[in-house]
Amino acid sequence: MAKVAIMGYGTVGSGVYDIIRMNSKRIADNAGEAIELKYILDIRDFDDHPEKFLFTKDVNDIICDSEVSVVAEVMGGLHPAYEFTKSLLEAGKSVVTSNKELVATYGAELIAIAKEKNVNYMFEASVGGGIPVLRPISRCLAANNIIRIAGILNGTTNYILDQMITNNKSFDAALADAQAKGYAERNPAADIEGHDACRKIAILASLASGKQVDYTKISTRGITDITLDDVKCAEKSGHTIKLIGYAEFFTNGKVYAHVEPMVIGADHMLSGINGVMNGVYVTGDAVGDVMFYGAGAGKMPTASAVVADMVDSVIHKLTRKIMGWKKADENFAANSDEVKFRYFVRTDCAEAEVKSVFGNTTGLSGLDQSDTVFITPAMSETEFNAAKDKLGAVKTALKVLG
Repeated sequence: MAKVAIMGYGTVGSGVYDIIRMNSKRIADNAGEAIELKYILDIRDFDDHPEKFLFTKDVNDIICDSEVSVVAEVMGGLHPAYEFTKSLLEAGKSVVTSNKELVATYGAELIAIAKEKNVNYMFEASVGGGIPVLRPISRCLAANNIIRIAGILNGTTNYILDQMITNNKSFDAALADAQAKGYAERNPAADIEGHDACRKIAILASLASGKQVDYTKISTRGITDITLDDVKCAEKSGHTIKLIGYAEFFTNGKVYAHVEPMVIGADHMLSGINGVMNGVYVTGDAVGDVMFYGAGAGKMPTASAVVADMVDSVIHKLTRKIMGWKKADENFAANSDEVKFRYFVRTDCAEAEVKSVFGNTTGLSGLDQSDTVFITPAMSETEFNAAKDKLGAVKTALKVLG
């Protein structure tokens, strides 16, 4: 029998508890042995809980208990989650987590400690909630060099943009609706400013490259300046706007990454992902294009991925399951000018003036006669900015995916 613990009894932690209790026989069958929950760590009191005897406020109860072999860290935040996780790994216990901020910040260090102690540090739930994506990239696509990853990685922003497109809501109205439904926090900055998606694309890029990508150096732009006219114009021309976490991998080992709203054609697989759903689009040099789709957040989908990692850690308690990356000494971040994109542009300038600056553009339908909309040829960011400054009067400029 494997004995486990949960650190944090919030939304995800209570979901982990529910799944362990609800599916105990299935979990035992898959793990090859029964899994017994011995501790739940939380600073709050749960006097009305049916198993209140499981709760402790002292992490040392878990660290010092030699019977506990696997711990789910679902506290969130960096501190004390980092210190607790490090101590648990050093004590020879496997740790699984949904904590994207922790994985993106300290992943390389914690993975190295797990390797040294011959235990597992697993984090499938940190990206895409219940969507299996990290393990497939690490295992199922192991024969591939990953060329690029593009993902809708934040359900809140996807819901807001979807409401703007389908229900003609302004950004502020769509945000208020998302907050009323519980999809957005009272302080939604992490979502709408792109920080949540940034940490997730950093984890995906680190896994695909084998080197820790520093999320603080990823160019990040949220959706706060996307207007109703922008989404209407994109829709009129057969496109949609999504917040995209993007990473591209070069044969010389360099990695380029950004998070920003991008324009997507209706024929792209990511264009049809609406509401709070997530999608991760991966291109490998052998497999081609594959996509992972599903609920990117929520109590039970995220808890499902956490418990799956707990089961995997029990199965591999005698042999480490290798998944992760190393800290890189060299600067391997590609310059933005090493990647070329087409750009979706709205301007008041006449078409003739547009072509004199940008050359052979693709004209699209604007909202009215004064609205000139076009897609540029592929160009570097520096080339585009120089042309944009020369044209002047640009109302919207977004990179095009694909």
